[in-house]
Amino acid sequence: MTPWPDHVIWWHLYPLGFTGAPVRPGAQGGPEDGTGPVVHRLPRVEGWLDHVVRLGLNGLALGPVFASQTHGYDTVDHFRVDPRLGDEDDVDRLVAAAHGRGLRVLLDGVFNHVGRAHPAFRRLEAEGPSAPTAGMFRVDWSGWRPGEPVRAEVFEGHEQLVALDHSSPEVAELVVRVVRHWLDRGADGWRLDAAYAVPPGFWARVLPEVRRTHPHAWFTGEVIHGDAAGIVRASTVDSLTQYELWQGVWHGIADRNLFELAHAVQRHVALLATFTPSTFVGNHDVTRIASAVGADLVPHALAVLFTVAGVPSVYAGDEFAATGVKEQRLGGDDAVRPEFPEHPPEEGSLAPAAREVLHAHRALIALRRRNPWLVRAHTDVVHLRNREAVLRTATGSGAVVVALNLDDAPTALPAAGARTVACGSGRLEGGRVHLPARGWAALEG
Repeated sequence: MTPWPDHVIWWHLYPLGFTGAPVRPGAQGGPEDGTGPVVHRLPRVEGWLDHVVRLGLNGLALGPVFASQTHGYDTVDHFRVDPRLGDEDDVDRLVAAAHGRGLRVLLDGVFNHVGRAHPAFRRLEAEGPSAPTAGMFRVDWSGWRPGEPVRAEVFEGHEQLVALDHSSPEVAELVVRVVRHWLDRGADGWRLDAAYAVPPGFWARVLPEVRRTHPHAWFTGEVIHGDAAGIVRASTVDSLTQYELWQGVWHGIADRNLFELAHAVQRHVALLATFTPSTFVGNHDVTRIASAVGADLVPHALAVLFTVAGVPSVYAGDEFAATGVKEQRLGGDDAVRPEFPEHPPEEGSLAPAAREVLHAHRALIALRRRNPWLVRAHTDVVHLRNREAVLRTATGSGAVVVALNLDDAPTALPAAGARTVACGSGRLEGGRVHLPARGWAALEG
């Protein structure tokens, strides 16, 4: 039987922003220590599940839902739902509602670090090196006196994110318990946040133990750069985030330099000998694709995303050509993590550009569904200029061809043996696909 990750396409959302929860302490009732009154915001997500199904997607990838101090990535209790979102019953109902519609559920686990209000770290601060939790953190105790601040290692200079010691058996045991707990409650897999900062050997100890009781669980690690294939081999994770392809897609389109896209695609294909990457053109940490390339060129990015190998995801709102620029400042993520209404907008209320992007999502997701072999198929670059490219992804079962034109003039590109236009603005004639200015097409053959 083909494993379910070969067929999943995720709809990824950041729950705190999506539901309008406050994300900074003291701001509109934001928490100071991960506690506070329970506000049942998470049910808002349920109002969007039918929209996810209509898009053709079959997975719900949730950002952090566990108790934290601010943005969700400073966890203070992995076993408790963030009170700003609701409680455990809210998560159970959301998982059941997703499963009832055929949607898999992916959770976001932060296991590289915790917030300073985490009980294990608070106990260390109170009791010093004799605390039973002292071995869970990397601390410089030299010259320390009771009552003084603890000099613990932190994540990438963020003083509120205290790094865990991954050589500690207690940390490995904690992660196994957390992962199993939520898989037992219905989750299908995990995104492992900041996996690039965790020694691969840690995952190699933890994940096989989890798989002993949950053999069908799927794990994808957040890795921004480095030896992806080597990390997968050493860690035993199933997948890694493909930031190199993301960068090649949006830079190649935005800069009108499709050589960069082609280079990224070729490097992407080389990874398939080791694993199937997690692919995307948008997520909660990056500028929206419509802001990066312009709404009219979003379909070009989608055509690549949905026809090259990988486990794709759509970041909530990108299907409506949502805009938002990430900035390097306090609150700089807010624009790409906005609040969503209770229900999706009616298609007739969308601006023309947003409707075009929505239609492109539906058409390309349907194309992907018709050709499930794309998940591991190799892509060849059969035509390449700065503003023109033709990509052919093929296997013994068939071929899909993508033709891209970034120029302000029409062009005719090789159809690479394709016989029908599946979607886009192309027209087949004489073995070539004719594209209008800034046009695109996905073809089958």
